[in-house]
Amino acid sequence: MRGVLLLILVTAVWGSTFAVVKTLGELLPPAQLIAWRFLIGFVALLPALLIRGWGLRRRRADQPAPAPAPRFSWRDGLWRDGLLLGAWLIAGYGTQTIALQTTTANRAAFFTALSVVLVPLWLVFAQRRRMPLPLLAALPLAVLGLGLLSWEGGAWVIGDAWALACAVTYAGFIIALERLSNRHAALPFTLAQLAAVTLLAWLWAGVSGGFSVPPSAAWGPLLYLGVVATALTTLLQTVGQRTVSAAEASLIYALEPVTATLFSFLLIGERVGLRGAVGGLLVVGSTVLSQRSSGEARPETPAPLAE
Repeated sequence: MRGVLLLILVTAVWGSTFAVVKTLGELLPPAQLIAWRFLIGFVALLPALLIRGWGLRRRRADQPAPAPAPRFSWRDGLWRDGLLLGAWLIAGYGTQTIALQTTTANRAAFFTALSVVLVPLWLVFAQRRRMPLPLLAALPLAVLGLGLLSWEGGAWVIGDAWALACAVTYAGFIIALERLSNRHAALPFTLAQLAAVTLLAWLWAGVSGGFSVPPSAAWGPLLYLGVVATALTTLLQTVGQRTVSAAEASLIYALEPVTATLFSFLLIGERVGLRGAVGGLLVVGSTVLSQRSSGEARPETPAPLAE
């Protein structure tokens, strides 16, 4: 249950980022926006690792017998796994940031949340995994709710295609995180992911137009995105998906358009009517229904490492 609550919190924070990223997109190109966002997130989380290491040393010093080695290591594939997840992350954040330059926050949220369907399909066809009946019943309910909530019609624009690409890449991230989240302690693994995205984003920025210092108006939103919507959410997601399957997590993440619609109205004035409200209720209902599938089998993974 703790994992579910953590992922719901993550989803609520994510919902606020569509309007913020759309506004920041007018001040910064996508590569630099992501590079600064993840650099801030990495720097914000780094002191926590130093404090954690100090605490481990203190506990070992108080033990009468020789202390065992720490339960995490910067070796043992940590950087490899962090780079893998970092590649999925920058693909997801990059396509979403580009999408928001030419499509609305509501429509971007709708396409992004189509990962709710892509994740179970991926698991069924690629991994031959069986989906519990409540989870299968929740999927069409979620898709219908997402459509009512976020799709307001209008001509297809290039931003919609980028948002659809975001759904595909983020589905890949959710599945990879399920497989890797138990291999490493959450805090150093989160930092490895943030470091990988930061490096890849700065390389992207260098290739696409160089580097620049953000204008003063961008720093407040960047700090929010970096500290709260990147460092904190990536850590909570890494912890949460240790006990929540990828398919179940994708349905929880379907709540994102609900909160995105709320924040889009509060921050930039985008509105939805009765249809959107009904869609939001259907998404919430599908998430509740999915929790009845808590017995779904997960892949073989090591026991969680001590935090």
